Amino acid sequence: MSGLISLDIGSIVTGIGKLADDLFTSDEERLKVALQEKAMDMELIKGQHNINTQEAQHKSVFVAGWRPGIGWVGALALAYQFILYPLLTWFWSFAQAQEWIPMELQPPPVLEAQSLMVVVTSMLGVAGLRSFDKIKETQTDKIR
Repeated sequence: MSGLISLDIGSIVTGIGKLADDLFTSDEERLKVALQEKAMDMELIKGQHNINTQEAQHKSVFVAGWRPGIGWVGALALAYQFILYPLLTWFWSFAQAQEWIPMELQPPPVLEAQSLMVVVTSMLGVAGLRSFDKIKETQTDKIR
């Protein structure tokens, strides 16, 4: 009878040990999971880098030129917002005072600065990636 009781206590202890092991993660297990996640992230980054390299080397301006195109749009928007628009509003007021432009006409609209800054700061990040492409000698000087 006592052997039967010790067998039941042993299986209970084993069951509790398995349950505790399932509930608590050791530092070693956490480190393994973190390393696996980092390895997966690195594979994604390498894959995206390969795609970027192939795009940058492409001969078509529609493939390799989208980054510079967005950059030029951002530069033109900044030029309009901070150089052309202030001059335009000054000229608009002067032209209305000279009665060259009717007083009821409103000047052209100002761009929404918050959206503009999102585009420009995003492009600055992409420009950093483009500099990285140039360092790795994947630049496309002659886009056809």
